[in-house]
Amino acid sequence: MTLPTSAGADRLLLGAARRSGGWTGLVAAAALADAAAAVLLPLALARMIDAVPPGGPSAAAALWPCAALVVVAAAAEVLSELATGCGAARATAWLRHALVRHVLAAGPALRIPPGDVAGRTVGGAAEAGTAPSAAPEAAVALVPPLGALAVLSFIDWRLAAAIAVALPAIVLLLRVFVRDITASAHRYLTVQGTIAGRLAEALAGARTIAAAGTADREADRVLAPLPGLRAEGHAMWRVQGAVAARGLLTLLLLQVAAVGAAGAELMAGRITAGELVATVQYAGLAAGFGPVLTHVLRLGRARAGARRAAEVLARPAPSHGDAGAPPGTGRLDFRAVSAGGVLRGLDLTVPGGLAVAVVGRSGSGKSLLAALAGRLADPDEGEVLLDGTPLPRLSRDALRRQIGYAFARPFLFGDTVGDAIAFGPCRPPESWLRESARTARADDFVRRLPRGYATPLADAPMSGGELQRMGLARAFAHAGRVLVLDDATSSLDTVTELQITDAVLDRFGDRTRLIIAHRAGTAARADLVVWLDEGRVRGRGSHRDLWRDPGYRAVFAAAADDVPGGGPGAGGEGA
Repeated sequence: MTLPTSAGADRLLLGAARRSGGWTGLVAAAALADAAAAVLLPLALARMIDAVPPGGPSAAAALWPCAALVVVAAAAEVLSELATGCGAARATAWLRHALVRHVLAAGPALRIPPGDVAGRTVGGAAEAGTAPSAAPEAAVALVPPLGALAVLSFIDWRLAAAIAVALPAIVLLLRVFVRDITASAHRYLTVQGTIAGRLAEALAGARTIAAAGTADREADRVLAPLPGLRAEGHAMWRVQGAVAARGLLTLLLLQVAAVGAAGAELMAGRITAGELVATVQYAGLAAGFGPVLTHVLRLGRARAGARRAAEVLARPAPSHGDAGAPPGTGRLDFRAVSAGGVLRGLDLTVPGGLAVAVVGRSGSGKSLLAALAGRLADPDEGEVLLDGTPLPRLSRDALRRQIGYAFARPFLFGDTVGDAIAFGPCRPPESWLRESARTARADDFVRRLPRGYATPLADAPMSGGELQRMGLARAFAHAGRVLVLDDATSSLDTVTELQITDAVLDRFGDRTRLIIAHRAGTAARADLVVWLDEGRVRGRGSHRDLWRDPGYRAVFAAAADDVPGGGPGAGGEGA
């Protein structure tokens, strides 16, 4: 996939500007009023200085325009600050909504470290959100230099010509600055995202790090990119400092040239004393691109943040059709499916209403097959159908209501334990939630919590087995016509696993159950076993029939002791 260019980031910034409401227009109007006051004030001061006598009526009359321009500039700055903050807040909120919705819609297919995604959504979006105000302010910041030249031309064209000679060099300097600061800011934010991603990984594996005693080593790994971050930060400061130094030198030279030219014009009688003072001020306005530099710096950082956001939004999210659930019993058809470089040309039919165990060695594609069954992943080639309808044609709601999942390491969402079980496309009745918890053997330990099902999740620490039972309860509560159990009982003791397996096989006997199995006992009790080997179906049939194949028995060699009755022979034939 080709990552977006700066043009993609600019389109995103235009979208943010449109959604900032009228605040961007107010920023532009306030900035324009401030710029106009800055251009007119030196001229008004010149008229006041030239008023004769200084204390006379004409001087007093000339004072009022100066005072009015100062008030306009102050009011414009206050309005600009207010509009800038409000506009940035709206633009940032829109960007974050867009990112969060896209990230959750893309799901597992996003393949960007969570910490990096969080950095782009929080910090990067905030940087990009300043663009709607930075862009008009940067554009309006050109008004004082251009206005200064126009007024100088009105005073004496020779003065304007003396200053205009240096403007092309200033424009070129600004263009180079925009290019360099955008690239440097993008690299800086990228390194930040790398650190955030590694930190998120370390926090997720905090227990493993503590048990291994590798905290110092892991800290070094997380912070290893810091020298790169420092280098990029220094690079940004060097670019900014170099441009500022050159700009200051240009300003000083232009002011010297302006004073010399204005002095000569004054001696020749072509300008007044007040116009001499105004000329010096206009020379500063013409070459003083400090405000432009400030806004361009903000705009460069905003474009860098937008580019990183655009990289996330460019990752495709699965699209859904508008078809409802077709009639049927939950038959799944995998037709010439290839996916993830693991499954290759797989053809498989999972009959509706049966318990189908999928077995195979690690890396054979079991979990990928389970993900494809409910569009947690899409095949690179081929298609998956539910009761004859390709999954992409189903609406999101129909898909999620018909195909439910339980995972080996479930995450719980919601305010309370009861909310965690109810988490899904709709909230089932309370009686069914309790029944689902009982079926998953979770009801007993939930009732022992301080407030039972109303206990806040933060106050309900759970073991790995209890988490799995909560995940199973959630899957049972929302079970449609297909129930996918992806190694969902791996952390349970044998007795509890057998009890839950009984419930899956009996209580949900009218549903299709796709069970990723690692134990021979689970496979033996299924209606049908699908044996995957190197991404293809190597065998399909009953556990008893497949057990005759030594390769099939080898799949369960490590788990033979889990089968009631002892060794491999007893586990295969007696289960």
